[in-house]
Amino acid sequence: MAEKEEDPNHSVSGLTNNCNTAGVPVSPKSPEDETSESPVPQYAQDLKSVLVTSVLNLEKLDVDLYRGTHHWVPRTQRLFGGQIVGQALVAAAKSVGDNFYAHSLHCYFVRAGDPKVPVLYQVERTRDGRSFTVRSVKAIQHGQPILICQASFHMQQESPLQHQFTMPTVPPPEDLLTVEELIHLYLSKPNLAENAKQGLNKLLANEVPIEIKPVNPPQFYRRDATEPKKLFWVRARGYIGEGNMKLHCCVAAYVSDFALLGTVLLPYPNYRAKFSASLDHAMWFHSTFRTDEWMLYECVSPWAGGSRGLAQGRLWRRDGVLAASCSQEGVVRVKLVTEPSKL
Repeated sequence: MAEKEEDPNHSVSGLTNNCNTAGVPVSPKSPEDETSESPVPQYAQDLKSVLVTSVLNLEKLDVDLYRGTHHWVPRTQRLFGGQIVGQALVAAAKSVGDNFYAHSLHCYFVRAGDPKVPVLYQVERTRDGRSFTVRSVKAIQHGQPILICQASFHMQQESPLQHQFTMPTVPPPEDLLTVEELIHLYLSKPNLAENAKQGLNKLLANEVPIEIKPVNPPQFYRRDATEPKKLFWVRARGYIGEGNMKLHCCVAAYVSDFALLGTVLLPYPNYRAKFSASLDHAMWFHSTFRTDEWMLYECVSPWAGGSRGLAQGRLWRRDGVLAASCSQEGVVRVKLVTEPSKL
């Protein structure tokens, strides 16, 4: 279960290859490639994303054996599941050829991660095919697996079959506030309870390596009962750049676990989670994207029961292209809270 020193020879940048934005060998660009490209972000290019330099930067110990360290630890003091999934995908991607790209991964969280020790990632080369390649990864701490992951990679192929759902209509990220800006806004309220101030200041102190702009802030912070659905814009902090789809898939795997399971609680504002943990996590990559540019994350929960909840997510590019989908089941044990939110 999981809650929600740099070696230049073995860093995550080792996933780089001679690719264009679509993550394929350089060739004349398709219309989709043209659509996915955008101007260089306004933030400085030399401000490299901490997700590249630290979180997803694995140290190679031996053939198919890597060690990962931790950047951000949730308040639960258990490892963030998205970090373990992202690092596992990094380890798997290092063992496949430059012309193979992740299209799916399926993970089980089998033990809680210990933030005080590194994680070892052991890769098994399950199958090498002409079109598809499969890798199995065990994330290990204290001699026992904490996550079991299978990732499948494929060579990109053209097909006349192409369809997708329609992206939700929402305000652009430029019109919305970040989580940090919303917290400062809440802290400026004169009638805010002291315990709420302390909680918000603790949130501000967390160095989360992604930026979030909720589409509906009151819903995001569960002030009222709503349908189990939330939308927010998200991107990696700092600059990652184009031309490395393997890396962007690993960052998306990290991002996909953030706030997903919390969607289960949206219809129940009078209940708080006394214990929650991810049980499994699956992800499918559909199109090219950049995780250092704003993407819309659409999270829904179609079912909850038996102290478990199911959540599903879709990551959309700004131009309406469905970039990735994910699904997660988790344990959610709750307690009744009679005092209303002070936010």
